[in-house]
Amino acid sequence: MFLALSSFQKFELFQMDVKSTFLNGDLEEEVYIEQPDGFILGNDPNLVCRLKKDLYGIKQAPRAWYYRLDKYLHQQGFSKGSADSNIYIKIENDKLLILIVYVDDIIFGNNEEAMSQSFALVMQKEFELSLLGELTYFLGLQIQQNEDGIFLSQTKYLKKILKKYGMEDAKPVCTPMVIGCSLSANDESTAVHQPTYRSMIGSLLYLTGTQPDIMHAVGIVGRFQANPKETHLQAVKRIFKYLQGTQNYGLWCPRDTDLTLHAYTNADWAGSVDDKKSTSGGAFFMGSRLVSWFNKK
Repeated sequence: MFLALSSFQKFELFQMDVKSTFLNGDLEEEVYIEQPDGFILGNDPNLVCRLKKDLYGIKQAPRAWYYRLDKYLHQQGFSKGSADSNIYIKIENDKLLILIVYVDDIIFGNNEEAMSQSFALVMQKEFELSLLGELTYFLGLQIQQNEDGIFLSQTKYLKKILKKYGMEDAKPVCTPMVIGCSLSANDESTAVHQPTYRSMIGSLLYLTGTQPDIMHAVGIVGRFQANPKETHLQAVKRIFKYLQGTQNYGLWCPRDTDLTLHAYTNADWAGSVDDKKSTSGGAFFMGSRLVSWFNKK
């Protein structure tokens, strides 16, 4: 939804990375650690050290860092999103700046470059940062910005998993699942290696973040992870064959002027051969930009 709004507002998106994130938070609790090896103070090795800053590995660290960042952003005039606490918004002279925080990775954008530069300078004064420039790669997602819109894909990740499972030379197919395919948990074909099967499903689930066209097929084959059979594995391999021919697919957010919300939903009505339950699915658009989708038994 952030990318959809950014394309509508004609934002230019940037990213930054906070160095030594968990050393930026101040601890409110009293936390003590043993004296590090080689740094014994005095003659008593039983003395302990009190931490003033958070440290990677202690359970307070993420909370302390987020509290410090949240406090600082509010001081700079940002307000927190009501639906998502990782989103911060600032309006200054009718100019909008939106910020998204993911632990130590921060992406932000607005429609005035001077405001973005000013924000970057303010953050550099408070924290040690790496300014990574224009947003191109974030959490494994490739992001391309141009005058016509924003394109989101996972091509690098897809090539990686195709190679991992020996499917990089597979012959492409035109659909991720055979039309009318009915898989069952009571299949009598040969059992297959469960850890490999589950790993393949996990890889595909992450890919559905930019390729909703495989969501239904992945949801179906994901039901048999407890006891996968050869028939189920062949269905998974067909998804990989489909992906082999759709490596350049992704989500396109055009810079058009419509933000009207549209929703589409459907169900297969008792499509499961095992328990006669239905599988329903939905897709939600802001204008012509797909922002959310689901597939659920």
